[in-house]
Amino acid sequence: MRQRLLDLFQQTYGRPPEVVARAPGRIEFIGNHTDYNGGTVLGAAIDRDVWVGLASRQDGRRVFHSDLADRRVTLTADALIRQTGPAGWVNYPLGVLAALPAFGLPVVAGFDFAVVSDLPSGAGLSSSAAFELASALVFLAAAGRRDVPPATLAQIGRHAENNFVGVPCGILDQGMAAFGRRDQLVFIDCRGPRFETVPLPADAHFWIFNTHTRHALVDGLYAARHRECLAAAAALGVPLLADVTPARLAAAFASLPPEAGRRAQHVVGEITRVDQTVVALRRGDLTEAGRLLTASHRSSQTLFENSTPALDFLVDTLTARPEVFGARLTGGGFGGAVMALTSPRFDMDAAAAVTAAYAEKFGAAPEVLHLRTGDGATVL
Repeated sequence: MRQRLLDLFQQTYGRPPEVVARAPGRIEFIGNHTDYNGGTVLGAAIDRDVWVGLASRQDGRRVFHSDLADRRVTLTADALIRQTGPAGWVNYPLGVLAALPAFGLPVVAGFDFAVVSDLPSGAGLSSSAAFELASALVFLAAAGRRDVPPATLAQIGRHAENNFVGVPCGILDQGMAAFGRRDQLVFIDCRGPRFETVPLPADAHFWIFNTHTRHALVDGLYAARHRECLAAAAALGVPLLADVTPARLAAAFASLPPEAGRRAQHVVGEITRVDQTVVALRRGDLTEAGRLLTASHRSSQTLFENSTPALDFLVDTLTARPEVFGARLTGGGFGGAVMALTSPRFDMDAAAAVTAAYAEKFGAAPEVLHLRTGDGATVL
């Protein structure tokens, strides 16, 4: 991927980049929609990345190019305005530029910028957070700052997503991209936020089945769930649903509006499942971890209502196989992908049987990715 970026930059701008950074996508292992509710989440950086290169220029222009875009986007340093239409992808690095002053960090003026990626978009692997962190690293390096800690990088990415891109996400995606380590999962207590790593048992394998389906109103549905969770917390008399214990929710459940009750039940139960999964993984119990993953999906399916028939079918098909410990939707939901935790016995033949069953029912086969854990964002 590095060479692909160097080639694209040279072809586009006639010179090499002065600084290069990469940031990984992530698997949301468990903790669906718990992050912005102040809860706990568990995930992993993966071995698929977004790579960004930058070279400064003196005329104040900012030129952006992507290997997926069919044209360059040229802006001036004083035009920090949210883009629409085909140029909308530029909002991620622009959001980072807008966020940097809020953290007391310098902003580079003019530059040439290019990005490449082997992360599939819309697969629930958080290519957006990877793009934000890789962008932050090259902007900061170009301004002479290579000393910004991972926690600050994660906060910059979240600020960009919340305040410029306009998605009210929590810290999960950016935290995984910042703190990821090979052969480790990343645990986040989002209230802090506090980050720590959890060893991944050697026999654990990740498979992603990307349906390439996405609800047309996914951004609005994500924001709606965010509002519903805040409303449920208010109905329970707390700032965030992470402040609600299972016992308190059970006592108050009958008095809640049905929708608020379902959302609260999912989030409070999911936080408990995250903590139980950490315990299971620390003792190497992949069977119990898989059971909790599948329980997480059922909660998303019935209580949070952010699954789809296609995702449910994949979970049902995967969990019927003896090599699969558990499976669940990964990411925001409303389409996207399913993650399966499997033993080494699950191979491409097994994956092909799952995709064939899916294709027979839905008319097209999902994309299959066999992923490994990877390291967090770095300047190279």
